[in-house]
Amino acid sequence: MRFHADLHIHSKYSRACSKDSDLTHLTRWARRKGVTVMGTGDFTHPAWFAHLRESLVPAEPGLFRLREDLDREIARTLPPGVASAQVRFMLSVEVSTVYRRGGRTRKIHHLVYMPGFDAAEAFNRALAPAGDLGSDGRPVLGLDSRELLEATLGSGDGAYLVPAHVWTPWFGVFGSKSGFDTVEECYGDLTGHIFALETGLSSDPAMNWRVSGLDRYRMVSYSDAHSPPRVGRETTVFDVDLDYFAILRALRTGTGYEGTVEFFPEEGRYHLDGHRKCGVRLDPEETRKLGGICPVCGRRLTVGVLSRVEDLADREEGVRPDGAAGFRSLVPLPEIVGEVLGVGPASKKVLREMDELTAALGPELAILEEVPVDDIAAYSPPLAEAVDRLRRGEVIREAGYDGEYGVIRLLGPGEPGRTDPATAPALF
Repeated sequence: MRFHADLHIHSKYSRACSKDSDLTHLTRWARRKGVTVMGTGDFTHPAWFAHLRESLVPAEPGLFRLREDLDREIARTLPPGVASAQVRFMLSVEVSTVYRRGGRTRKIHHLVYMPGFDAAEAFNRALAPAGDLGSDGRPVLGLDSRELLEATLGSGDGAYLVPAHVWTPWFGVFGSKSGFDTVEECYGDLTGHIFALETGLSSDPAMNWRVSGLDRYRMVSYSDAHSPPRVGRETTVFDVDLDYFAILRALRTGTGYEGTVEFFPEEGRYHLDGHRKCGVRLDPEETRKLGGICPVCGRRLTVGVLSRVEDLADREEGVRPDGAAGFRSLVPLPEIVGEVLGVGPASKKVLREMDELTAALGPELAILEEVPVDDIAAYSPPLAEAVDRLRRGEVIREAGYDGEYGVIRLLGPGEPGRTDPATAPALF
């Protein structure tokens, strides 16, 4: 069975996350997007853990589904084409570890997965002495990364850990601010239990392929969604049975792992170097010439993902390791619809159009990847043109830096279909 998985999300108990980030809203949006397997996020938080226990029931091995009564309520609010889609949940959490190693403070984020509630409960007990699990859905713990991995492995067969958004400056295992140069430096003698790395929004597999030491790892991509509409903006594609342990085997062996759906990395918040407060955005060569110093205020620049990849790269661009799975770069459909209509992607007008589109053509990821362009053109020729350009990789890129999202556009100024917000018609 081929399906999209989004295994890095957050609940309403994580800081800076939507109050709508509950199982009902997450399931609804997973169906609209075309995501089959979701992470629960935040299972270390006592209130969210209790909600998960109350609302989820066992499905396939290691996976869960919503209780029938909750599921029926969601189905009533969705178009028939997406209302019946399967959505399964895997117990997941992002953990932030803060500790001293090698004379530096390290701040590393990790994704942890458990095959059942008993294992998750054991993991929570092991972590409790290291920090207040109830203070944040993404707990901040005074643990070494190796200790966290050891606690994960000790929680039960099938528990595993994936380093999160590995290049992010502040919290990635390779981050410029507090990371390491190799996975081995971070996890020590337990490194052999790491078999996958999350690319994050600001990098893609091709960037990671430049570092030969990463060849043995599967590259995964997930949304890191802080609100339900963000679900599925990045996914990992599997062709295996719907089964926690089948997904785990695919990540370990590569069999059944089909690659990823990515942001264009320029859209990520840390792709280039810069200083947001001064409006300074720089490519790696410019940063090196300036010695890493902001030319406006004289403070240190935030060195982004592209620079960090180039620091560690031992290959030229364009080299693809033998056996590496492919990937596809997409732009979330609400952003495309918003560009066509000349309004913001979260506007009510875009949400109305999204309802119409998914009712007519199916879930968002299918529209972006599979639905024939002619079928899209029957509803909106400008949207069909934009999707066609997206599939060809013909995009206009304005890269993100120092926490500022980049912008990916598909239509140039004045092109047909790029409308004034005040006069923009509906797509239909």
